[in-house]
Parts: sequence; C-alpha cells; structure tokens
Amino acid sequence: VQLQASGGGVVQSGGSLRLSCVASGTIFSIKLFSWYRQSPGKQREFVAEHHNSISIRYAPSVKGRFTISADYPKNTVYLQMNSLTPEDTAMYYCKTELYTGLGRGPYEFWSQGTLVTVSS
Repeated sequence: VQLQASGGGVVQSGGSLRLSCVASGTIFSIKLFSWYRQSPGKQREFVAEHHNSISIRYAPSVKGRFTISADYPKNTVYLQMNSLTPEDTAMYYCKTELYTGLGRGPYEFWSQGTLVTVSS
C-alpha cells in the first residue's frame, strides 16, 4: 500500500490550500484517514481525522479553519485549509489505517510529506 500526498505550496497569510492524499495497492477497506504536520524543530502533531462513517475531529488550532473530507470509494482524503497563518507552515503528512483483506489489519501507512509555506 502506498499513500501519495499532494497540494502543498506557498500561499500568503489569509489564503487557502487544498491537500489531497490517495491510497493505492491492496486495499480491502479503509478504517480512517488523518492528517498530521511537522514544523522545523517541532514534533509531528495531529491536525484532523476522518473516521469512516463514525466521526471527524480536529486539533483545536485548526478547528473552524480546516475541513477534512474523504471519498472512500476513491481511497482519497482531502484537507481544505482556509485562513492560513504563518503558524500553519509545516510539512503535512496523511496517514491511513486500513484492511488489506477480511480480518487482515488494520495496518497503518504514512505518506511522504507535502510542504505548506504561509508567508506573512
């Protein structure tokens, strides 16, 4: 299984970006998708989670500005980021927990990062 994240870039403060992440490979079903980020010199932190048909949750720092959505038939998750500030500058990673067959899993997979830079 591979995860491919994309959509990062440079944006001015107050702007928006939309990240995407697609899972491919042997996938039976996806339990959840989540987004994390890591700024230079800081630990990786949770951003948002979309638990298939169960729940959505956000880190307090992004709630009201970011929206996570998922298209499970397409094995894809999105992160719409609005009202961006320089504090949102980070490498963003998506993570999934999924099953590769009946009773096989859940297994955790991570994407490579996609860099978001917000200029002031």
